[in-house]
Amino acid sequence: MSMSVDDTPLEPEDVPGIKSALLRYRLMAWIVGVLLVVLVVIGMPLKYFGGNDLVVTVVGSPHGWLYMILLITAYDLGRRVKWPWMRLLLIALGGTVPFMSFVAEYYATKDVKHRLAAVEEGAPEVS
Repeated sequence: MSMSVDDTPLEPEDVPGIKSALLRYRLMAWIVGVLLVVLVVIGMPLKYFGGNDLVVTVVGSPHGWLYMILLITAYDLGRRVKWPWMRLLLIALGGTVPFMSFVAEYYATKDVKHRLAAVEEGAPEVS
């Protein structure tokens, strides 16, 4: 029986790298998520209803650059925990919809912590 990419067991020596990748991903997911909410909830109404585009100007470019860093951190985490490409795509899209980066981060963290617990206990992973 062949293993899919998602079923490939993690090795104990991978745990420190996975933990640091998870921390980087979580940090970027929250930063990008907060900036996107600020853009949509505050910046866009101010720009289109109030004629003031200061928030969009100040927050828009940093959000875009930080989103690129989020993609890199998500890829790094996904590569380390051997996620399938579809999961990585869904996590990447989560950074484009307000509040979805928080949801994606929650489920990604839950999955990674479950996998890490299985490795640290020495038990086989259950996906």
